[in-house]
Amino acid sequence: MEEEKFTFLRRFQYSSEAIIYQGKLESQGIEVFMRDNNIVDSNPLYSNAVGGVKMFVKTADFDKANEILGDVSLYSVDDDNQPLKCPKCGTEQIELEPSIDGVKSFFRVVILGAFAQFFSKYKYKCQNCKYEFN
Repeated sequence: MEEEKFTFLRRFQYSSEAIIYQGKLESQGIEVFMRDNNIVDSNPLYSNAVGGVKMFVKTADFDKANEILGDVSLYSVDDDNQPLKCPKCGTEQIELEPSIDGVKSFFRVVILGAFAQFFSKYKYKCQNCKYEFN
């Protein structure tokens, strides 16, 4: 029997993200294998230390899996499921990110530490030109 080979497909910060993509691939008949998901689930702060959750597929399925995940938008969409466009440069590489936009919000992050994310303001940020907008 020939030994099966696996190829690295994607890396995710948290296993919850990886599980969404795993479901998408498995619904298309592609078997998915993940590494370090149990470490990250036991303590999410370990994610950066171990390099996140790593997703692997059989080498024979790699091209098909890449094509399937390529159809999934990694960026923000509007209510009609259309990609958001940057008002400055027009690209569709927009992500929703927490914003520290003044002394008051900076001290909020310093004082509240890890809980600051619950009180942060969020803005859309273009990954191309770094323009922030609401």
